[in-house]
Amino acid sequence: TSMTVFFTRFCKKPSRYLALALCALSLALATLAHAEGIDVRNAALVPGEEGYFLEADFEISLNSTLEDALNKGVPLYFLLEFEVIRPRWYWFNDKVLSAQQTYRLTYNSLTRQYRLGFGSLFQNFASLNEAVDFLSRVRRRQVLEPGMLDKGNTYTAGVRMRLDVSQLPKPFQLNALASRDWNIGSDWHRWSVTP
Repeated sequence: TSMTVFFTRFCKKPSRYLALALCALSLALATLAHAEGIDVRNAALVPGEEGYFLEADFEISLNSTLEDALNKGVPLYFLLEFEVIRPRWYWFNDKVLSAQQTYRLTYNSLTRQYRLGFGSLFQNFASLNEAVDFLSRVRRRQVLEPGMLDKGNTYTAGVRMRLDVSQLPKPFQLNALASRDWNIGSDWHRWSVTP
């Protein structure tokens, strides 16, 4: 029968089928690993008349633990970090700039709206997807004044975003120590800048 033929072929070459199965499993696990968290899709330092502006796109996916906490009234704080370094072969690197921006994401159960605040500004959204979408796009954020970068030199810029667990209420900070669900953040994304 066809089942017997398949089983016989499988037994004759088990390593081939095992390798295919392991490859498929590793691809599935890699997909799951990137399904939740924060990744940097792209970033650039854009020159303008008033200086240099950071523009970046992130891929942000909140897991069910964070969504549940948010919908129960726990504010989530996201920290955008940016730095510019001038590499020096003869000494330690020179850190030209290190800047941070905190975003506060909350849910109001009375209005059924999500609010994203940064600095003294805030914006309301009808859905969590819309709020996260807005958080994912950094546009025209001034980070460097004119003259801070010397022409002809090559600098290394870096950006990352992470959930700032230090600003969570104390009981949730303890949960964050014990669970990976609370520790989401991107790796540093670095690129070269030559004015």
